[in-house]
Amino acid sequence: MGSITEVFKKSKKYWLIYLIFITITCMSTLSAKNFENPQFLIATFLIVAVLGIVCIVYYFMHDSENELYKVAFVIILCFGIITALIVPIVDVSDELEHLTRAEITSQGDIFPHWEGGKNNLTRLYNHTSEGKYSTALNTDVGFRTSQSHMFFLNNRENTVFDTPHDTDKISKSTILDGSAFEQNPFYGYIPQGIGVFLAKAFDMNVIWMLWLGRIFNLISYAFLISLAIKKTPVLKVPLLAVACIPLSIYQAASVSIDSMIIGLGILTIAYFIYLYKSDAQSLDTKHVALFCGLSLLLGLCKLPYLAFVFLILLVPQDNFKDRNILRYMLLGILIVALAGVLWSSYSEPALMHSWRSKLNYMDPALQAKYLINNPMFILEFLRMIFTYTLGITVNGLFNFFSAANPYHYSDHYTLITIFLWIFLSATLLFYPNKVKFNSKARVGSLLILLMVYVGTCFIQLLTWADVGNTNIGVSARYFLPLFALLPIIVPFKIKKLDEFKGKYDKYAMIFIIGFMATLILAFATKYY
Repeated sequence: MGSITEVFKKSKKYWLIYLIFITITCMSTLSAKNFENPQFLIATFLIVAVLGIVCIVYYFMHDSENELYKVAFVIILCFGIITALIVPIVDVSDELEHLTRAEITSQGDIFPHWEGGKNNLTRLYNHTSEGKYSTALNTDVGFRTSQSHMFFLNNRENTVFDTPHDTDKISKSTILDGSAFEQNPFYGYIPQGIGVFLAKAFDMNVIWMLWLGRIFNLISYAFLISLAIKKTPVLKVPLLAVACIPLSIYQAASVSIDSMIIGLGILTIAYFIYLYKSDAQSLDTKHVALFCGLSLLLGLCKLPYLAFVFLILLVPQDNFKDRNILRYMLLGILIVALAGVLWSSYSEPALMHSWRSKLNYMDPALQAKYLINNPMFILEFLRMIFTYTLGITVNGLFNFFSAANPYHYSDHYTLITIFLWIFLSATLLFYPNKVKFNSKARVGSLLILLMVYVGTCFIQLLTWADVGNTNIGVSARYFLPLFALLPIIVPFKIKKLDEFKGKYDKYAMIFIIGFMATLILAFATKYY
């Protein structure tokens, strides 16, 4: 206990900076309604203030790079669990559909069964009493899930204080839900499915289907990130910074498969750095196989990320014992590519079992035909993704979209976003004692980043946008793992900063924790 007291006093300057930071950022999110009923906000502020100080003290008690992975696991869990509880009901983009898939997985059904019908998902037109026509997706087809789905549908973006039905028991009856992310791989929903299973097994209130699903998904994310931080020999703080971007934690503390994508993406990059920095002749074919396996798991969750497998070609071949290692690298890339093609042949038809296939005038075949007949449209698409779409990505790191509320984007959080830009620029682009990567690694990583970015936008053009239009519907969350490549790509180095690396890591950790606390406070001021 004496050592804790000593560390508490020693770290006083740092947790005072933390308290000042969250005070400023919290004040920037306040509105008039927060002064009418400030009790919840005050309680939340006190909780994150104390929790932040505890985490800072814990960090200083494990103030070595070899133990940073422990700190990563603890801080992600501490702030992530509060986020999971405070974020409103299925507020995260597409979270209701992810919850449906998690509930189906909790039944032991890893490949959801589509119950077809005469009309599939075509829109039904009904004449109303006012003489007008209303449209709704056909409900006699879909995936069988718990009747409790209706609680989440009817209370989307509400908090538990806004509804009396969060204490209802989980229904044993079933209904058909039109979409359940059938095109996604089953392992992306195992953690959430375990949480939903436990909520049903212990006959808990209906809200725990969501909360336990979120918490188990968060535990999985914390494990992947801590494993990544432990494995990488360098750039531990920059990777952790990407993992703890508020938008990353927002997704990790939901039931979305984006948690798995971000976690696996950062772990794959960390393993690449480990291979790149390994000693000469210390690696063998099993390392190639493991890296290709990680890339495959990531790519099946989001196909453009299959391009990460090309990182293996950037590892110096002198690091391997086998002088013919290149042939195994190429074989691994080929296997991953074939697996991706086979998976896409399953996932594309599965995507048609979704409201997305009927929401827009979307048709992949017609869109491809339009591209062939209108080559100038391709130039317009490229111009758009490197201007407007790129702006959305950069501006969206502290922007939390909800499909239930089209005005969600009106919360710009300008001051916090600027703070986040400054912090990420310093950490990802100008990190002190930055490890050098050769030109091949930097240029190759940049090309892979562009492949994933353009590929993601192009797939959205085919599977989301109206034919002949560029309304591709992307958001910053699609590209979060790409930020972890920036320290490898950017060669900037300021020698005068090298002597401050030890101090910089400490300040960086304070702001990493501070931004996670700010995320919680922003939701407290917005919804409570």
